Amino acid sequence: MAEALKWLIALGMACLFTAPITTVAAEEQQLEAVVVSGLQPGPGLWQVRKGDHVLWVLGTLEPLPRDIEWETDEAALVIGQSQQVLLSPVGKLSADVGFFGGLALLPTALGARKNPDKRTLSELMPAELHARWELLKRQYLGRGRGIEKKRPLLAANKLYSRAIARNGMTLEPLVDKQVQKLAKRARVAITRPTLAIRLDDTRSALKEVAATDLDDLRCFEETLDRLEQDLDTMRDRANAWAVGDIEALAELPFVDQRQSCANAILSAAAIRERGLEDLPERMGEVWLEAAEAALAVNRSTFAVLPLRQLLATDGYLSTLQARGYEVVAPALSPPSGS
Repeated sequence: MAEALKWLIALGMACLFTAPITTVAAEEQQLEAVVVSGLQPGPGLWQVRKGDHVLWVLGTLEPLPRDIEWETDEAALVIGQSQQVLLSPVGKLSADVGFFGGLALLPTALGARKNPDKRTLSELMPAELHARWELLKRQYLGRGRGIEKKRPLLAANKLYSRAIARNGMTLEPLVDKQVQKLAKRARVAITRPTLAIRLDDTRSALKEVAATDLDDLRCFEETLDRLEQDLDTMRDRANAWAVGDIEALAELPFVDQRQSCANAILSAAAIRERGLEDLPERMGEVWLEAAEAALAVNRSTFAVLPLRQLLATDGYLSTLQARGYEVVAPALSPPSGS
């Protein structure tokens, strides 16, 4: 299995799916995460309409409060009355190596996760940027040196994940998993729109990846920026999702380093030369095609999408609206009693 390329492309696809803020030194940040917990309603459902056919859309967010339990009554009712559940799009990579070929490529695959020429993070970036990294690393990862050999994008991703957990939030797809459980319980068909990706020169591609610098310092720096400056807003957004406050979700600044991280991957020569740099656009078309097909045949379809695809002017719902579908947003305010 060509693990390095699968990891690289998967990261690029996962990455896709402001008011001035005073910087707070890492050692001064509060570790106590003020996030909601217990049973919470989540946001209302968007509707995409074509005549009497409706696509109900739940917007998901990450991170979310770690200790909430999503109240699924509305979703369960709609799913139970639907003919199909449509999940977020994914890419599926197939390569030209079998099991034993994958074993032979394992050393190269593992090497692709480290910086070329055995360089460390301190050798790849300005001293000021590395000093900021050291402060956050000590706070969230400890003093281990092994991560210093990882590519900046990977190091930043590990730091971000650990910081989210330490602040009472989670990156786990809790809502997506719960929707699938509800659909299976109601015996409703589940569709995951999938973009098939084929690689026919895995060995040479792996060697290129292992030997190439990724342009990922911007991704690295923006991840540090977000952890230094945006944790409070992330908690506010997580809380707003939990209580169903669409107005707050739309108004809160949304700083997201993942676009820079995706660009670092998708602009790599090994990716561009194989025609993979436009994966986000192709995945979007795969989902839109599935959504339009569902609207054509189903009276009711339930879908799950990242919230940014519902709120953005260039998101999936705006695209459907431009194609002539009626889009109805849920109530802005949270349900009474939240």
